[in-house]
Amino acid sequence: MIIASAGCGASSTDSVSTKAGNQPPINARAASLKAGFGSMERLAETAKREGELNVIALPRDWVNFGEIIDTFADKYGLKVVQLEPGASSRRELDAAAQLKPDVFDLTMDVAVYGADRFAPYKVQGWQDLPDHLKDPSGAWYAAYGGYMSIGYDPRAVKPPASFADLLKPGYKVALDGDPLRSAAAFDGVMAASMRAGTPSPQQGVELFAKLKQAGRLTDPAKANTIVAWDHLNAARGAAHSDAWKVTIPGDAPLGGYHVQAINEAAPHPAAARLWQEFLFSDEGQNLLQKGFARPARGEAMLMKGTLDAEQAAKLPKAAGPPVLMTIPQADAAKAYLKREWGKSVG
Repeated sequence: MIIASAGCGASSTDSVSTKAGNQPPINARAASLKAGFGSMERLAETAKREGELNVIALPRDWVNFGEIIDTFADKYGLKVVQLEPGASSRRELDAAAQLKPDVFDLTMDVAVYGADRFAPYKVQGWQDLPDHLKDPSGAWYAAYGGYMSIGYDPRAVKPPASFADLLKPGYKVALDGDPLRSAAAFDGVMAASMRAGTPSPQQGVELFAKLKQAGRLTDPAKANTIVAWDHLNAARGAAHSDAWKVTIPGDAPLGGYHVQAINEAAPHPAAARLWQEFLFSDEGQNLLQKGFARPARGEAMLMKGTLDAEQAAKLPKAAGPPVLMTIPQADAAKAYLKREWGKSVG
């Protein structure tokens, strides 16, 4: 059952003294399944006693989270409370004290800055996660990612081979929001700025300034070309196969990941841990891939034969692994756009 606003829910008991066989007492705030529950069955039972899970910033049309939430709720008999589906990563943390989410879904830079607010927890698939996509203590860990891409209407324009091609006649281009407020739009400018694996914010701003001057920078409803995460463009292409195609320019494979974390003050700590175990299970990772995201455990699952190969074949093709901006690079770029975007693009 899904409800749309927050509720009080059942209060959680952090430590339950009842034992099953020789298993230790349950500790709902433990840092691993083994330490806190001993088995998935005991974790699921503890979470069901809590009754619900509070999630934040998870639109139902974002990487298949609608189906993911419904599947989780049905599987474990929990109510899922969806708080502010459209919230930004920064808003998630700013509103946490008031809204009381159990879990967060964040961009990596925000997660790094907010790590002291999270309860460390290492899911069972921890070893499958690349080291650069997780905090060593278990404070946060990437669940899914993607590439910045160019979606286009093949009836209106030729396939662009690079971001520079967007300056050619005919392309009516949109970003996924305002790059001063939207992480996706900011990353779109950064993808256009990539040179030999290094972002050059000035060049990205210059490209969009030229499009604006030519009258060809518009909003998504009027565009025949949209710079957005590949899972968004791929979902659009799946719905309109003849009218929308996706390309990831080989010279600008900018990637990004969304990471998961448990609120240190989670009102439902067992449900929060159960949610993470579900998201990082083979089932959860394949459901994310069904939304055209790239599961963080994907490589390990491919080797084990548990990755949905049919769905993996539907993902937009990339020439190589994603380039991930460092936090200093991202901070410098944000500062540059804050100074220059309004003057150059408006």
